[in-house]
Amino acid sequence: MNKYMMMAAGAVLALASCNNASPKMDEQPSAADNGATSGVKIAYVEVDSLMTQYEFCKEFTLTLQKKSNNARNTLNQKGQQLQNAAANFQQKLQNNGFTSREQAESQQAAIQRQQQSLQELQARLENELATETQKYNEALRDSLMHFLDAYNKDKNYDLILTKQGDNILYAAKRFDITNDVINGLNKRYKKAPAKKEEETKNDEKK
Repeated sequence: MNKYMMMAAGAVLALASCNNASPKMDEQPSAADNGATSGVKIAYVEVDSLMTQYEFCKEFTLTLQKKSNNARNTLNQKGQQLQNAAANFQQKLQNNGFTSREQAESQQAAIQRQQQSLQELQARLENELATETQKYNEALRDSLMHFLDAYNKDKNYDLILTKQGDNILYAAKRFDITNDVINGLNKRYKKAPAKKEEETKNDEKK
């Protein structure tokens, strides 16, 4: 799991989750299969599967990766320019290439400003990426919570857990609703653009 998916998984872990072999949207798990005999109905969602199969996660992960790559390329380019400037300064200094002490100090000051500018750029790009990641996590959490609110009106689970790695040591597959959740989320997510396009057409008719 890459860095962005790990960040998103951390956000989802605050909610509820599950695995890959679950009932379909129109299949109601039996009461006996979900802990009803003990008075508590439980389900879980597999976070890794959610991150890799929910279209919103897949699309936003690609967006974050692209922004990260662009930022890294920009910093590498600026860093190389700084290294070249520093190497050129050092070479001229060793070969007495400056006509005066003031000229050498002026170029050294320019390199220091270039270094400071690079540090500021790095901090800004990292902050922008962190902000985008936070917005993504919040959107993912909101999407999942709204879906589970609607989903659980029929399912009536008392507890929906997230499962990632070994945070749950054992869970029977009959409690797994991951595919159910992923299918439902993707169904809702695919409807959104069409709805927006329809609203735009209606506005144009007015």
